Amino acid sequence: MSALLGGLCALLVLLVLLLPGEVEQLTAVTGWVRLPVEGILAALAVWRWPRRPVAIGAGVVLGLLAVLKFIGLGFSVVLDRPFDPYADWPFVWAALEFVRRSYGWAAMVGVVALAPAVVALVTVCFGRLAGLLGAHRVATMRGAVAAAVAWMLALVAGLPLASQDSYDRLAQVYAGVRDRAVFPSQLATDAFGDVPGAQMLNALRGKDVMVVFIESYGRVALPAPAVASTLEAGTERLRTKGFASRSGFLTSPTAGGGSWLAHATLFSGLWIDDQQRHQALTNSDRLTLSGAFQRAGWRTVAVMPGTNGAWPGGAVFDFDRIHTSEDLGYRGPRFTFSSIPDQYTLSSFRRLESGGGTPVMAMIPLMSSHGPWDPVPPLVAWDSLGDGSGYVSGPESNDPVRMRANYPRALAYSIEALISYVETYGDDDLVLVFLGDHQAATIVTGPRASRDVPITIVARDPAVLARANSWAWTDGLTPGPQAPVWPMDTFRDRFLAAFD
Repeated sequence: MSALLGGLCALLVLLVLLLPGEVEQLTAVTGWVRLPVEGILAALAVWRWPRRPVAIGAGVVLGLLAVLKFIGLGFSVVLDRPFDPYADWPFVWAALEFVRRSYGWAAMVGVVALAPAVVALVTVCFGRLAGLLGAHRVATMRGAVAAAVAWMLALVAGLPLASQDSYDRLAQVYAGVRDRAVFPSQLATDAFGDVPGAQMLNALRGKDVMVVFIESYGRVALPAPAVASTLEAGTERLRTKGFASRSGFLTSPTAGGGSWLAHATLFSGLWIDDQQRHQALTNSDRLTLSGAFQRAGWRTVAVMPGTNGAWPGGAVFDFDRIHTSEDLGYRGPRFTFSSIPDQYTLSSFRRLESGGGTPVMAMIPLMSSHGPWDPVPPLVAWDSLGDGSGYVSGPESNDPVRMRANYPRALAYSIEALISYVETYGDDDLVLVFLGDHQAATIVTGPRASRDVPITIVARDPAVLARANSWAWTDGLTPGPQAPVWPMDTFRDRFLAAFD
């Protein structure tokens, strides 16, 4: 029995050491055939120093490394990038909130409890393994030295055999510390920061401007028949109402999640790709796109159907009013990711903000295309929405096959709701800019997809679109394959320059 337990402990520790940090490496041989420097150092430590305290310390370190690797795998699946232990902890809380909304409080508590359980199990197992290594000191020393020499040779040769997961994590932390010192100068550099309101956005005077983010609306969705047909038909339907449209692409700073990073990037004109930068932005007086509209005399509002209570960091956007979920008065069932149907969100914006006399600039994130993309709300007559109590919702599905199938359906609903809103309520003074916040999760896109998202401007006034002639965007709601691709942080300055 003792030998069996020792073997299982050795197997667990080996698994922790070899476990890749990214999901695509799980099925690659090179992802597992590695010499982990952490294992070599741990073996040398228990050979040289008193085993019990060193074994406990090394076991805790390996346990924490295991937790970081599991988190990294989650990041790889959802956000398609490695986990940054310095800047990404807020994403962990967001992930826990997703688990709570999707599976309930018990599931979230279980996930939280799993982390210390993993650390404790790895510590106990390494302590037992340390006893076995200490009982064979000569063999342990020879094996560790041989492995160390092989590791250094592989490192010099540039072979993936030399694994250094802990060093990579420390390098990420160092990069985050350096960026914390550099980013304030970028915040302070702003070509539009001191421009008077009377000299801004004059080509849009008297227009109501809506900037609408569609959740998970990425380039990968465009070929899907449900999305392609909705965009194609929508182009023609809006044209019959006198509206023209042009479309291009932006490269988002995030993928699979972290919508707030995309919102901040578009509005600030800065590349906000982690929470550290986002926090620095929200603590600054940086001129945002909505702040420019406010300075120029617009009433600025945000309609946030996914925000409950106060919006942390919302002050930097200079909104005169923020309508959170409670303000919308929705009394119906929640749909995917416990969201309010997009059609109801758009209707609430019109009910709360139309007819005030002062032109309105609004930011509106639409949430019905948020994963897991099921159930999808129905599109109903606008005058029958009421308080939403007439909606009927079904249970969420977390089956991967069904999620992939429902993604284009959910996205088509969000786009259709927006097109129908413009058809029903749009006039000569409406300017709509709608775009994706990021690509969908890798369950839809596959690993290493681009981070490009479509962006479209819609207006009835030809003078508005004439200002965007230099952008060379594609006519219609669907950006063509050769449409320009801009980094998302360049949009604010291009927009302000075009409509000055």
